[in-house]
Amino acid sequence: MPSGEVEVETGSGQPPKLTHDELRQAQARTLESPRRRYGIAARALFVMLDVLYGKRRKLGKFKILELVARVPYQAWEQVAFVAITHVHEKTGMTRRIQERVAQARAQQDNELWHLLIIEELLADSGQPQPRIRFYWLPQIIAFFYYHLSWLLFVIRPAWSYRLNADFEDHAEHEYMTLVSEHPEWETTPFTSEFADDYGHFDSLADLFRQIGHDERVHKEESEAQMREPRFS
Repeated sequence: MPSGEVEVETGSGQPPKLTHDELRQAQARTLESPRRRYGIAARALFVMLDVLYGKRRKLGKFKILELVARVPYQAWEQVAFVAITHVHEKTGMTRRIQERVAQARAQQDNELWHLLIIEELLADSGQPQPRIRFYWLPQIIAFFYYHLSWLLFVIRPAWSYRLNADFEDHAEHEYMTLVSEHPEWETTPFTSEFADDYGHFDSLADLFRQIGHDERVHKEESEAQMREPRFS
């Protein structure tokens, strides 16, 4: 493994918590790495988010990212439950499907903590969140993204995993860039009622580095699943 890189074991759905030095290494690795070549659907989604919420990296926009981020995992879990009803007599395959369900649930939970922490930070900051832009529009976006993820998975799972890998890669780079744009966060303490659930960090900078690293792990999990047959 090259010097400065953090070794990550993917597959559990729960990314590891890194130390301060590991988080700085993870950020540097992301910022030095090129982004994926995004597919048409991912690029269209990112353009739409820029149009609706602006190109500047603000917490409100990251809240929208996290609202949408949980959707593919929910879609995959639903497909898996339907599959179990058809193959339950094949216990080996059913076990493998259940393992995918457990992974998808863990990924959803991880994204949920991101969302709750950002929601908490937004409330503390007093930043306005007009209900149409920050409640109704995200609901509409998530609705269509869910059905696209579901449909792609039914047709060809690799297509759905690729879309998610694109989304998570985008989120990873956006979070790590966000930290670099806010050097004052290095000395801003992180306190949260969700710290016991998600993790304790010395600063806001390390919090967002950890979230960015989580997104990388989810991306790598989707990339690995792109190479595997359905529920293999």
